[in-house]
Amino acid sequence: MSNVFIPATCADQWAQFLAEPVKQWRTGFSARTLAYSWQEADGFPSEVHSVLSAHEPFHGIKLLLAFPEHQVHLPGGSRPSQNDIWVLARAGANLVSIAVEGKVAEPFGPTLEEWLDGASPGKSARLKFLCGELGLPEELPGAVRYQLLHRSASAVIEAKRFGAPHAVMLVHSFSQTHQWLEDYAAFATLLGVNVAVNRVVSVGRRGGVELHLGWVCGDAKYLSK
Repeated sequence: MSNVFIPATCADQWAQFLAEPVKQWRTGFSARTLAYSWQEADGFPSEVHSVLSAHEPFHGIKLLLAFPEHQVHLPGGSRPSQNDIWVLARAGANLVSIAVEGKVAEPFGPTLEEWLDGASPGKSARLKFLCGELGLPEELPGAVRYQLLHRSASAVIEAKRFGAPHAVMLVHSFSQTHQWLEDYAAFATLLGVNVAVNRVVSVGRRGGVELHLGWVCGDAKYLSK
């Protein structure tokens, strides 16, 4: 894949990077909603900046670069972890790697039990790698959402690639009823923390960097874009 990127001038240009543009680029769905929210922002969307800045390590955080549908390659198979947005930011003297998962009403993909059904050696190798990056035991509850594992690992992997001491897995949810928050909370419990809406929490050193989890409630006006 080329390392040359062309800046987007409008949100609709984000659609070309989706796996299934016709299916996914729809009003009220996460891909389009997230794109308009971030494209129209001056840096971070205001609610994202507010929540990140309230977390002590990220006071005064500034967005440097944002990459829609950013792929992070993982061992064990050909499919990468495709982040809805990957952000490189700066907070004081420190770089911050942020893997953004956009949501409206969609779940966090298959559970680990579903994903491992008839697992190939490649899937087993991938799970071992992800657990190693996140400091988790390989025997995990089957109800854990696989997407949260690889999205969090993506933030850690890219933090190491760019020399960032901090990594964030950030859910930017436009569900005004916080759908699927319980799955996010269950995942956070595995990492030893309790979470809440519009809050970032630190889970300690994982894969050689400081990992943080966050859930931000997005502006409902973008659901109609």
